[in-house]
Amino acid sequence: MATGALVKSYRTNRGPRQRVVSYLGQADEPLRCGMHQRATGAPYQRMLFDDIEPAWVEVNTSGIRVENCLDFGGPWLGLELIRWLGLTELFNQLMDGGREDVPWSLMAMVLVIARLCDCSSELHIAEHFYKDTVLCDILGVGQDKINDDRLYRALDQLLPHKESLEIHLKDRLGTLFGLEYDILLYDVTSTYFEGQAKSNNLAQRGYSRDHRSDCKQVCIGLVVSKCGMPLGYCVFAGNRHDSTTVEEIVETIHPFPFGTFAEKIHDWSSF
Repeated sequence: MATGALVKSYRTNRGPRQRVVSYLGQADEPLRCGMHQRATGAPYQRMLFDDIEPAWVEVNTSGIRVENCLDFGGPWLGLELIRWLGLTELFNQLMDGGREDVPWSLMAMVLVIARLCDCSSELHIAEHFYKDTVLCDILGVGQDKINDDRLYRALDQLLPHKESLEIHLKDRLGTLFGLEYDILLYDVTSTYFEGQAKSNNLAQRGYSRDHRSDCKQVCIGLVVSKCGMPLGYCVFAGNRHDSTTVEEIVETIHPFPFGTFAEKIHDWSSF
C-alpha cells in the first residue's frame, strides 16, 4: 500500500535529487495542520492569544540575529489592566480632545503604564522607557511625539480630575475584588527634596522619617481599605504634625460614597 510522503528537491552534481521530509501517514496532527496551511496558502499570522492551529516553518538558525529588542510583556499587561479598570473610556470622557497633536487620554495611558512598569521621572520616560517598549506600536504614538514637556502637561490635564478618578477606581475595584468599606485605615509618611524647592509652598522642614532633617519635605496621607487597597490620599506641608491631618483627610473622603461609615467618622472628628 502506497504511503504519501512530503519531499524536498535539491541539486547535486549528478542531477536533481529528492529527500523525504516526512511520511504523511506518520505525521502527527500539528504537522499535518501546518503542512495544510502552507500548501493552501492560508494566513498563519493571527492576533495574540487567538485560538490558532499550530504551524511550522523551516528556518536557518545560523542566519538569525536579534535587532531592536523591545519590552512587550509589562506594557501589554499594563494596557490590559487599564482596559479592565475602565480607564480608557474614563480618560476619553474627562479629557476632551482639542487641538493637541496627541490626545491627552493617550498621554495619560502612557503615564499610567510607565508608573506601573518602571516608576521614574517624566524625563526618563521620554528618553528611555517609551522608546525601549512596544507602546509606540500598540498605542500608535510615535517616539518623536513623546517628550518630557508633553508628559508634564498631561499631568496638568489629569490633576483637575483627581476626585473623579479616585471615585471611579473605588467603584471599579470594589466590583472586581468585592471590597468592603466598613473600616478604613489611614497613615502618614513623608518624602524629602534634595533641592531648595522654592516654588513648592508645601515643602517645609519637619520631622523626617528618612533622617534628613537638613532637607525640605512634604507629608503624604494615604487611606486604604482593611485589605490594603488604596482609596485616596492627600499631600500636606512638611512641617505638619500627623495628628492635625486626621480631620482634613476625613473632610476629603467624606464626599466619597463609602456608605454610613464615612458619615460616622466625620462625626467623630468633631470631638
